[in-house]
Amino acid sequence: MGRVDNTTFYHASIAEYGLDARGVHWHSRQAQEIRFKQLLALLPPDAKEIVDAGCGFGDLYWYMGDQQRASIEYIGLDALEVMVSEAEIRTGRRIYQSDILNDPLPSGDFYLCSGALNILTRYEAHRFIRRCYDASSRGIIFNFLEGEDTSATYNYLQINQIEALGHHLGARLKFRSGYYNDDCTVAFYKDVS
Repeated sequence: MGRVDNTTFYHASIAEYGLDARGVHWHSRQAQEIRFKQLLALLPPDAKEIVDAGCGFGDLYWYMGDQQRASIEYIGLDALEVMVSEAEIRTGRRIYQSDILNDPLPSGDFYLCSGALNILTRYEAHRFIRRCYDASSRGIIFNFLEGEDTSATYNYLQINQIEALGHHLGARLKFRSGYYNDDCTVAFYKDVS
């Protein structure tokens, strides 16, 4: 179980803010898009397919289109039915209700994840990353809150912990930071021939 109950956490936010970026716990659409920009900066130009792990309302799909990356096949995964239903309507793409920590995962070129690690425990975050990495053919790109883990709600990770996990998985790592306070984005690339 996460640091907080996932269903309660998001349903309360949706009740307060509605079906927009604040409803999935971003401060604003601009804050959400700052993170999306970092994910896409690490996504190779020849990527053919992405699985959006913790897709929320499918906002990454539309951002990709705005950034001329609409030709990439998009699959969304989310644990909450309200997210899945809304993402299906908004994107017209394959969106699956899935517990990423436990359910079978679809294969995909790259897994991308923005914000879904933030309310998991450290163990769950590592399991989430490992499972998505294993389901991908080329790697995972994700963001995380970087810092000391002192929050009762949010999961903060240290860069050295993420580096150790990446090296354990045999990944080639690339980090981006300095774009937003306490936020870091990393790619775990598989070197495939």
